[in-house]
Amino acid sequence: MGEHRGPHRLFIGTYTRRASLGIYAASLDRATGALGMPELAAEAPNPTFLALSPDRRFLYAVCACDGWASSFRVDPAGPRLVPVQQAPAGAGPTPCHIAVDASGRIAVAANYHLGQAAAIPLEADGTLGTPRVVSHAGRGPHPTRQAAAHVHSANFSPDGRFAIVCDLGLDRIYTYTIDRDAVALAPLSAPFVTAAPGAGPRHFAFGPDGRRGYAINELDSTITAYDYAAPNGGLVPRRSVSLLPQGYRGDATAAEIRFHPNGRFAYGSVRGPDTLAVLAVDRASGDLSPVEVVPCGGRGPRSFSISPDGAWLVCAHQDSDSLCVFRVDGATGRLERVPGTVPMSMPVCVLFLE
Repeated sequence: MGEHRGPHRLFIGTYTRRASLGIYAASLDRATGALGMPELAAEAPNPTFLALSPDRRFLYAVCACDGWASSFRVDPAGPRLVPVQQAPAGAGPTPCHIAVDASGRIAVAANYHLGQAAAIPLEADGTLGTPRVVSHAGRGPHPTRQAAAHVHSANFSPDGRFAIVCDLGLDRIYTYTIDRDAVALAPLSAPFVTAAPGAGPRHFAFGPDGRRGYAINELDSTITAYDYAAPNGGLVPRRSVSLLPQGYRGDATAAEIRFHPNGRFAYGSVRGPDTLAVLAVDRASGDLSPVEVVPCGGRGPRSFSISPDGAWLVCAHQDSDSLCVFRVDGATGRLERVPGTVPMSMPVCVLFLE
């Protein structure tokens, strides 16, 4: 915000199964919301989810490689990403999520297919150390989607002491202590909180005050609020709210959760109805209440992101190979579609650089 009046810059993570070659960069006009055509920033195999270092100098992408992730230096002059450490493509399934802590020295990542989470050392030059992996086992009630553990995300607590790990397959949200000396994940004595049977917790975000966390549940298309106990990293469930359009009865799988920078609104995407839900945050209780549900502008809204100034939302449609933009009303939270779409092969993750 403030003095910088050039366009927003953002990166897009993709599946490289078809036309995409890796990570792409695009610019967004701050005044009109016009999104430029994405340009290839770096080649990489299936760089589906992205994270930036706190100083914005390095970008980390989960990739189809044995080291879980690759790293790139952000070229401040343009869309290019300069490879720092790229492992050769591996035969195993690609991890699905990565987050970097406030120190920029540790990442946590999730692998859905292997049911694993990992802590990864990050060096000052952008290189990555050896991942320290924890594995989950078990199953949930859904006959196909919960036949095994499926770790779908890993995030840091506000103070960086804990990792919050969502396991869609087990209907559990785990809290791990971050062992900073060993760069490893250590379980608590009460290691997890259980979600509603068949809910399928997928992604997790802390509210603006850091006192509550929110899980978007893929299989029942809800968001559940949790009270967060900062001293021990524990989570206590509060209430859940549906993300579905009124009266919708078809297939639905929720995907992404984000908060507006002003902390007053939360947003969730749902595939099936292909919608974005807007929810208001009660400042006293932290509970969410529905504001509106709008068409997302494409098929399969895998992820979306809100610009740092809170004025724009960019949604990635994996199934219709497109991106679209919404104007965000910071006072009401409501979304207004910017006409048009931008082609992009199998976009998964949208990440604003500035």
